[in-house]
Amino acid sequence: MNQPHNPQQVLRVENLSIELPPGADRSHAVQGISLDVYKGEILCVIGESGSGKSVLSAAIMGDYAKGLRHSEGVIDFLGNDICRMDEKTLRQLRGNRIAMIFQEPMAALNPAIRIGQQVEEIFDIHAPNMPAAERRERMLALLDSTQLPDPPRIANSFPHQLSGGQCQRVVIAMALAMNPDLLIADEPTTALDVTTQAQVLKLVRDLRGRGQHGILFITHDFGVVAEIADRIAVMEGGVLVEIGERDQVLNAPRHPYTRKLIAAVPALHPELHAPSADGEMALRIEHLTKTYNVGGRSVQALKDVSLELPRGKTLAIVGESGSGKSTLVKAAIRLVDSDSGHVWVGYTDFLALRGKALATNRRRIQMIFQDPYGSLNPRHRVGDIIARAARLRGLSAKDAWAEAGDLLEQVGLKRDALERKPRQFSGGQRQRIGIARALAMRPEVLIADESVSALDVSVQQQVLELLAELQQRLNLSILFITHDLRVAAQISDYIAVMRQGEVVEYGSAEQVLLRPQNTYTQTLLAAAPGASAMPSVPVAPESTITEPPRLLRPHAR
Repeated sequence: MNQPHNPQQVLRVENLSIELPPGADRSHAVQGISLDVYKGEILCVIGESGSGKSVLSAAIMGDYAKGLRHSEGVIDFLGNDICRMDEKTLRQLRGNRIAMIFQEPMAALNPAIRIGQQVEEIFDIHAPNMPAAERRERMLALLDSTQLPDPPRIANSFPHQLSGGQCQRVVIAMALAMNPDLLIADEPTTALDVTTQAQVLKLVRDLRGRGQHGILFITHDFGVVAEIADRIAVMEGGVLVEIGERDQVLNAPRHPYTRKLIAAVPALHPELHAPSADGEMALRIEHLTKTYNVGGRSVQALKDVSLELPRGKTLAIVGESGSGKSTLVKAAIRLVDSDSGHVWVGYTDFLALRGKALATNRRRIQMIFQDPYGSLNPRHRVGDIIARAARLRGLSAKDAWAEAGDLLEQVGLKRDALERKPRQFSGGQRQRIGIARALAMRPEVLIADESVSALDVSVQQQVLELLAELQQRLNLSILFITHDLRVAAQISDYIAVMRQGEVVEYGSAEQVLLRPQNTYTQTLLAAAPGASAMPSVPVAPESTITEPPRLLRPHAR
C-alpha cells in the first residue's frame, strides 16, 4: 500500500519480512514489521538477543548478513524504497543521509589513524570537492558539538589515547558529519560505565532537541529506554509485539512479553535479607595493596583495601572500569601477587600459603566468570567439564559423573545435558553450567565476576534468582563484582563502592543505596539510567532492614 510521504517522517517500515536460511530455528529473522520514525524524536527498539532488532537496523542500511533474504515489505526513507536500491545508491546513502552509531567504539575506529583524519575521511567520501581548510574546520566543529574537550588535541590523538566515552563521542561526531536525516544507534552505551553512559545519553537527547534528525535507538536495556525514548517498539522472536508512547509502554504495557521484560529489570532499591545468624566471616580482606609498573611509572591499583563478607551473605563490589574490582579479585585468589595485606578465608590467611597448601585451599573459593561462551571448553561434554572439578576433590570417575548430574539438576538443567557440548546451550544455560562447575568444588565462597552482565534482562533475572536460592540452600557466601547498581540492589546484603583502587563507601545495601554518604556513590546512583522514569517499586520500612555486621565498622586488629 502506497502512502503519501509526511514531511516530518524520515522512515516508514511497512510489513517487512526477512527470511533466514534453511535449517534455522525459525523461518524469518524479522516478520511483518511496521514502524515509522519522525524528525526530532527517538524511537527505541528493545528486545533480547535473537529478537531481530539488529537485523532490522542493518536492513534499514540496506545491509543483509550472509544467508538472509528480503522477502516482503517496504523500507521507505524520505519517499524512496531502500529495498529496491542498487549497491551504488546505497553507498551514497550510508554515512550521508543515514548514519550508524556502533556499539563498540574502539572497534569502530582505526587504531592506526589519528581521530581528526578519521572524521575527515567522511568528507573525502561524500564531499570530495570540499577544500582542506573547510574540512578541518568542520571536523573540529563536529568534535566540539559532541562536547569533547580541546578538539585540536582530540583530533591529533589516536583512539587508544582516549577513554571509551570519548571514543563513543568521536563515533557520534562521525555519524553527524553529513548532517543525516536518520541516525541509527545500535546499543551505543552497552560497553560504557554508568557515568559515561549518562553523558552519552544526554548527548543523544540533545541531538533530538535540535530537531534535525530522526533517531532509531536499538537497545536491550529498559533503563536506557526510560531515560531517552519518545516511543518504544518491543520485539520478540522477529515480531513487533508492542509499540507506543514511552509512558504507556512502561506503565501500562499491553503485551505479556513487555510486562515480563519490565518485571525482570532490577529495581534500584535493596532487597530485604535476614540477619547473619552467627556473624562469622567467610572472607576477610585486610589492608590489601597492589602496585603495577606501567611505562616506567608506578600505578597503585589497590590502596589499603579492607572488606568483610559474612558467612551466607552477599557482598557486592561496585565500580566503574579501572576502579580496581578485577585486581581485587585476582589478588584475593592469588592470581596476582599483592604488595601487602591479608586475605582470610575462615581462619586461613591465603596470602601466607605456599605450594600444595595453596592448591588445596584454593578449592574453597570458586569463580563464576563473566563470559558464559568463553569460559567453557567447546570441545568437552558438559558432564566432563563438571565432573573434572568434582574429581579434584578425590571422587572416582563414576561418582564424579553422578554428582555432575545432581549439580545440573540443582541449577535447573536436566541430566541429559551431561552428554551435550556447550555450543548446544543458550547464554543463560551456559552460565548455569558454569555455576554447577563452581559448586562441584564445594566452595565456601563464590566469586561472581560480572557474571550476568552478558545476559539478557529476563535471563539475568533467572540467574540472580538461582544464585539467591543456592545461597539459601547451601549457605554460600558470595562476592559479587558488578558495575550495575540495579543488580547489586537485587542480590546484595552489603555493598562496597570502589574508585581508583580505594573503597570509598561500604555498608549495608540499604545504607549505601538509600543513604549514600560519599559523593561518588551519589553520582553513580544519579547516573543509573531510568532511575526516575521506570515504574516505581515500594521500599520496605527502614526498621525491617538489618544493620551491617559488627566487623563492617572501622576496627583495629
